Amino acid sequence: MSILKIEGITKSFDGKKILDDIWLELDKGELVSLLGISGGGKTTLFNVIAGLSQPDEGKVFLNNTEITGKPGQVSYMLQKDLLLPYRTIEDNVALPLLIKGMKKKDARIKVSQYFEPFGLSGTQKKYPAQLSGGMKQRAALLRTYLFSEQVALLDEPFSALDMLTKSAIHDWYLQVMEQIHLSTLFVTHDIDEAILLSDRVCLLTGNPGHITKEISIDEPRPRKKDFSLSEQFLEYKRQILFHLENSLIS
Repeated sequence: MSILKIEGITKSFDGKKILDDIWLELDKGELVSLLGISGGGKTTLFNVIAGLSQPDEGKVFLNNTEITGKPGQVSYMLQKDLLLPYRTIEDNVALPLLIKGMKKKDARIKVSQYFEPFGLSGTQKKYPAQLSGGMKQRAALLRTYLFSEQVALLDEPFSALDMLTKSAIHDWYLQVMEQIHLSTLFVTHDIDEAILLSDRVCLLTGNPGHITKEISIDEPRPRKKDFSLSEQFLEYKRQILFHLENSLIS
């Protein structure tokens, strides 16, 4: 069952068309990656889905209710964690609830239940500078989730992490998604990351950008430890590279 539907989104800036007729659906509990070259319109599409930018044409639906141009309906996390350095992790995480008008005491009580499943136990009274990069991303993801508990838009959230930290947080995020039944639309430039995390990979290519290919990753999540070394993984990567290279030539 689709929780998020993007229907015929077209968007231009200063007379230049950036997105052309984008159609996409996200099912409940699914992780779908948008993959393409820089400047292909992925972040523009996220801004439209998040209601931060009005499309020229098309509509966005959440649970069959139109949310086009209505911010605050889905969660949105950018590359940087954007944690406030002068707030404790507890109060950083609680920020979406405070913005919605919840009292600080009640917000702290509500967020306390999530620190253990998000792997953040013991960090409540610490400040961002006291946490590792991976832990800060966990806190930022928890804050994102509390903004909207249905759909998360993640724009390259792990790109600044080193390889080992990124691998660990990949496994962690998939486990958390399963526990809290979160649906995720994920922007990345990393082909390996897209294959390892996704149920489906949608290639956003062209100028203007449009979805030119969708590849289903028929491998249970979380992936086996040696999946990235398998022939199946390499075949997915060959398909994606072939399509991306052809899109640049055509």
